Amino acid sequence: MTTDDDLRERVRSRYAAAATAVGTGSGTSCCSSESCCGGAADEVEEGFGAQLYSADERDSLPAEALAASLGCGNPFAVADLRPGETVLDLGSGGGIDVLLSARRVGPTGTAYGVDMTDEMLALANANKRRSGVTNAEFLRGPIEAVPLPAETVDVVISNCVINLSTDKAAVFAEAFRVLRPGGRLGVSDVVAEDRLSPADRAERGDYVGCIAGALSTSEYREGLNAAGFADVEVVRTHDVADGMYSAIVRARKP
Repeated sequence: MTTDDDLRERVRSRYAAAATAVGTGSGTSCCSSESCCGGAADEVEEGFGAQLYSADERDSLPAEALAASLGCGNPFAVADLRPGETVLDLGSGGGIDVLLSARRVGPTGTAYGVDMTDEMLALANANKRRSGVTNAEFLRGPIEAVPLPAETVDVVISNCVINLSTDKAAVFAEAFRVLRPGGRLGVSDVVAEDRLSPADRAERGDYVGCIAGALSTSEYREGLNAAGFADVEVVRTHDVADGMYSAIVRARKP
């Protein structure tokens, strides 16, 4: 029987390997129905990775940040960030969404990224130095226990990471806790159609491949509502497996 600790260590190990691969120039991949972050850059499956960002966004970032882009969407594109806001990226990886967000909120704003993987944090900080961004900060910690005080963030984003958590209720509760009243959640994630059972999802891909751990549409809505969020919407963007798709999930803290 695979325990939550086992799954968490598998996720950490796979992402650590991805960060190391980027740092050594040996290539990386992204989450896919086959595996997560394991393989050469030319093996990236359609629907994941840096290709989901605009050319202007890609051109503004270091190549290493793009190489470490492991997500299934572009939450930055729908976050509606404004100058002076504080934004938090859950599972920030190589830092692509944090760096883009930092530029959008400007010098009077702040972009935080939280990640549990030392290798990814080292890569993100190196990308921060390469980019010249000064209003970004990367924090070590699990997304189930964010190392920030309550009500200090205007916007929470995340890119294909919540599905990897073994305690999604805790992630939703933490997102709600750190948001100020009126704050917004805008994440990209893999979501399953309601007809698929957990066993069905596991048949379609591995846990660390961003598939087996995905919530269904109804489970996502119910989880965010239970945490206190309002105006929850799940908008399908593109398919990633049979009955599973990438989605933009939005919600608001009353």
